[in-house]
Amino acid sequence: MRNQILGVLLGLSMLTSLPVSAGNAIGYGQGTQVNADNVPTGALEFNEKYGKYGAFATTPDTNRVILTFDQGYENGYTAQILDTLAEKHATAIFFLTGDYAKREPELVRRMIAEGHTLGNHGMMHASLPTLTPEGQREELSSLHDYVVEKYSYKMQYFRCPCGEYSEEALKTAQSLGYKTVFWSGAHVDWLVDDQPDPQQALARLTAQAHGGEILLLHSVSATNTAILGDLIDALRGKGFTV
Repeated sequence: MRNQILGVLLGLSMLTSLPVSAGNAIGYGQGTQVNADNVPTGALEFNEKYGKYGAFATTPDTNRVILTFDQGYENGYTAQILDTLAEKHATAIFFLTGDYAKREPELVRRMIAEGHTLGNHGMMHASLPTLTPEGQREELSSLHDYVVEKYSYKMQYFRCPCGEYSEEALKTAQSLGYKTVFWSGAHVDWLVDDQPDPQQALARLTAQAHGGEILLLHSVSATNTAILGDLIDALRGKGFTV
């Protein structure tokens, strides 16, 4: 399954309708407009504009939904998420920050052992466009090298911290051998003290599902943890491989 996901990918201003630039930083958002196949047009436009830099917000595999989790810090839910993924025979991409990679070795090793993919979310979770070119390379390379040394694992996928990017940042990631992965589906799940209603969240995520979806979730979310099994079932019920 991991190799299938890698193959698909090779071939926090999350909900804005258009990218907004602050200096040379662009805040990514897939927007609310969708095409006839329920795919956000903002994600397709991003692919068309930045695919030449190995950057993607959706994939061309119309039979598949890819689960991704951003791992900024541990809130006590990741083990349950891994339990559910194992129960459902599903895999995901976990984008690690440097702090997470250093603080949570048991969970990171479990992700690897259970066939999940590790992604690079920056050593310091710094917005790349705010850094010098040398700083951009250090933000990615230092975490990359740490994970190789600590876990004997070579990451291939990068997600921009804060959802902020620039053309230069995408070029930097590509020059380091990375593909940059954004998303075409998300919901407001990262506010740990203001979690969405589980049933409403499940209904929303199911309704917005589309072929080629890269779904952004945060593992700090109690709601995501509660609904994950039902969400996987619902996505499969719509005919998607998860």
